[in-house]
Parts: sequence; C-alpha cells; structure tokens
Amino acid sequence: MTETQFTPRVFSGIQPSGGLTLGNYLGAMKRFVDMQGPEFETIYCMVDLHAITVWQDPAALSHNTRELCAGYIAAGIDPEQSILFNQSQVPEHAQLAWIFNCVARMGWMQRMTQWKDKAGKNTQNASLGLFAYPALMAADILIYHATHVPVGEDQKQHLELTRDIAIKFNNDFGVDFFPVTEPVIEGAATRVMSLRDGSKKMSKSDPSDMSRINMTDDADTIARKIRKAKTDPDALPSEVKGLEERPEARNLVNIYAALSEQTVDQVLTEAGGKQFGAFKPMLAELAVSKLSPISSEMARLMGEEAEIDRILARGAERAREIAAPILQQTYAIVGMVGAGKS
Repeated sequence: MTETQFTPRVFSGIQPSGGLTLGNYLGAMKRFVDMQGPEFETIYCMVDLHAITVWQDPAALSHNTRELCAGYIAAGIDPEQSILFNQSQVPEHAQLAWIFNCVARMGWMQRMTQWKDKAGKNTQNASLGLFAYPALMAADILIYHATHVPVGEDQKQHLELTRDIAIKFNNDFGVDFFPVTEPVIEGAATRVMSLRDGSKKMSKSDPSDMSRINMTDDADTIARKIRKAKTDPDALPSEVKGLEERPEARNLVNIYAALSEQTVDQVLTEAGGKQFGAFKPMLAELAVSKLSPISSEMARLMGEEAEIDRILARGAERAREIAAPILQQTYAIVGMVGAGKS
C-alpha cells in the first residue's frame, strides 16, 4: 500500500477559560506565531467545547472567548494567513469525537493523568465530558488531518492518545486515512513556572496575582512583578548545569531566553556572574518591551467585539471547508448510509 502523503498542517488550541498569562504566551501563542509561514497551513482554535467540561459562567465564557481571540491576534496570529475560530462553530469536531469515543478504550482514558488530577477522588461527580476530553482533542486535530501539533509537556500524553486513536481507526478499517500526528515540543520556556514558586506551573488559578504575569497587565505591573519575583541569594551561573536545584533562577533565565529568542546558554554567557539585583531589571525591561504592546492591542481589540465575531465566523467557514469533507469520508469508511454525498 502506498503511504498517504498528508498536507503539512498545524493545529492547536487554547481553552477560553479566562486570564491569559505569560505561560500561555510563551508556551503556546508565541510558538503558534512562529509556525505561520510557507512550511505549514496553520489552524488555531479557541476550544470552548473543552472549556465546558467543567462549569463555566455563560457570560464569562463569551467574554473569555473573545479575549482569547484578541490575544491570538495581538500576539501576531494573522487571521488571513492562519485559520482562527472557536471550536463550537465547527460541528464536525463534536461529530468526529463521537466516532472516536467508539474507537478509544475505557482503559486508555482512565490512564490519562489529567483525568486523575482534575477529577480527583470524586470521579463519580466529574462530567462525562471531562472523561472523554482526550477523544474530543483527537477529533480537533484529526478533523483537519493535522500533521503537527505544538503542545506543552502537560498535553503530550493526550497527543500520544490521538496517535493511538488514529492508528487503531486505520487498522480497524484497513485504511491509511488519519495521519499519525507529530507533537512539537520545543523552546526555552514551553513550561513557565510561578514567579513565587519555581516548582509550580504559572497558573491563573493561583490565589496570588504576583505569581504570574497576565497578558492584560500594564508595563508598570509587569516590571513590579518581575522585581518582586522569588529568587535565591546566589549569582547567576555561567553554565546551564549551575541552574540545577535552583528552580526560581532557572525559571527567570528561561523566560529571558524565550522573550529574547536566545538559548539559555547564550543568556548565561551574557548574564553569568550577575546578581539578581542586576538581572531582574534586564528581564523587566525586556518583558515590558515585548508584552506591553500585546496588552495594549488586546485592549483595543476588545473594544471592537463585532470585528472579533466577524473574524471568528469567517475562520469557522474556512475551517469547515477542510473539516466537512474529512468527516464525510470518515462516515463513509465507517459504513454510514448516505455519507460522502453533498
């Protein structure tokens, strides 16, 4: 059998659950921007169906979806070059997810660490949607035959499940229809840590606002949070090995490297031997120069909700042009009568 050649295509998404942080920007959005170009078709999504696997206030969900779209655009996603939309406007995601619910195995889902973490001990009270979340994620990716997905380490297991589902579907039906998608996990700050505790991921749910840089923070707030970030008393090392067992130092160096588009080695060549009293102002100046224009543009875009809605609707139309034929072919492979006809 001749191996199918799939169009190089990137898909990724972020939940519109509110409170975009520096972690979202460096771990996802900046990488999405970097992947725009002639090498790939790029499809980026606000995954609002995933968001409602836990309770969401409806008004807040609408606001957060628009704010996330504004964040994507302000960070550099071009809605003419990339396809930008919210998941619920493309019903093929949910339709393919049902097929994948019937392909995936219960044991696979029960092994997902995010299910265990989010459901906790009271699994009987968790939503069925939360349990089936990874099958919907697989559908998000494979409804476009996406070949590459930029993900953080915390989503790597779900991407591996996507690959398992694609392989099982292809084997079950004797086809080479879905690609075995490649994860793209790279960069100095794919996992940005708390400014108050370098062992914990930066999170909007942390009760301390000083633990994170919000993408809506103004220049003064960004600089103040970096000045007050937790550090240790030692000078920065000249080699990466010297950051071992120094989580706060490593986090700030990683952030500097990602914002300046350098390697950690290059940053330490420049900053090795400096005390944090000298390094933090360098990082604050860099962060303000990179982030405050994004927060300003987000604020401007949020004043034009009708334009955001127009962008999302047009993106959904473009997404469906790719997704609808793939869903119809999937239905035909499965044996559903009438599938494959317009």
